[in-house]
Amino acid sequence: MSETLSLTERIRRMPKVELHIHLEGSVSPRTFLLLCERHGIEPLAETEEALTEHFRFRDFSQFVPVYLAIQNSIRTADDFALIVEELAADRAKQNILYSEVTVTPYIHIWQNKGTQPEEIIEGLEEGRRRAREAYGVELRWILDIPRNLPEPSATWTTDWAIAWQDRGVVALGLGGNEATAPPEPFAGAFARARSAGLHSVPHAGETAGPASVWGAIHALGAERIGHGVRAIEDPLLLTYLRDHRIPLEVNPTSNARLKVYPSLEHHPFPHLWRMGLYLTVNSDDPPLFQTTLTDEYLRVVDTFGLGWEDIKRLVVNAAHATFLPEEEKAALVRRVEAGLREVEGDEHV
Repeated sequence: MSETLSLTERIRRMPKVELHIHLEGSVSPRTFLLLCERHGIEPLAETEEALTEHFRFRDFSQFVPVYLAIQNSIRTADDFALIVEELAADRAKQNILYSEVTVTPYIHIWQNKGTQPEEIIEGLEEGRRRAREAYGVELRWILDIPRNLPEPSATWTTDWAIAWQDRGVVALGLGGNEATAPPEPFAGAFARARSAGLHSVPHAGETAGPASVWGAIHALGAERIGHGVRAIEDPLLLTYLRDHRIPLEVNPTSNARLKVYPSLEHHPFPHLWRMGLYLTVNSDDPPLFQTTLTDEYLRVVDTFGLGWEDIKRLVVNAAHATFLPEEEKAALVRRVEAGLREVEGDEHV
């Protein structure tokens, strides 16, 4: 292109990859109200505006019941297909070529609302088909163990993650409040998943400190870390993460909204970046935190002073850190690099 684009416009137009976004946390206020009406559920608030105001959290413990209320509104295969298709429309709008989307299927069973496992995967896969056909967007699934629930949550989630590998599932995750549920008790589930060919991507270093990240690495064989930012508290851990090139899925706005850090200005992102850690940028639960992946990139520029060369590295980092088969990953990296060249009007990336 002949025009010279501003950094902001480059970020808006550039191809993107997202590794850390929760499907249930991607539901917009409008769709939540629609699902509540569809199933005769009393919503948290009566209007989109009131819901948006409701999505202001003092900490993680206040966030959980809101998240569970959204999950409770998703009940049928059609519901899952709808929210996946809406996520894909958002992906296309932001030029997000590929996403690995975390889903927590056991919660839908635990809530005892009549949802069956086959309905979940049928809806996910129908939505994934629509995403590809209508928007040219590719999605894969990470099935998340809810770490704060007792068995059979871990066994059940691992069983279905293994069974659904031919239906888009690429990894086993571990979510919830680390402060009350460390990673080590889940070692058996993750060993079984890895033996079956799944990848390991637990949440760690968000609501708990470095010990949680060490546990995710040593007990769960983590290949990526969801969040991981509290590694900043342990110099030895920082060195290990850097030397072993373990990607961190960083969600700056989420961390500020849930008071992991008091504000974006207190976030360790720029320090982790300067130390040479493998970082990626993500949005976590975008409507709940009033953000988008595009917004997250703009904020790391505005708040942390990153420039275009940094942004390009972060985007390519995400493409390389995917759990796609090698040929598909290589093709995605080429698409990302070509798109970056296009928006900067330069033949070099």
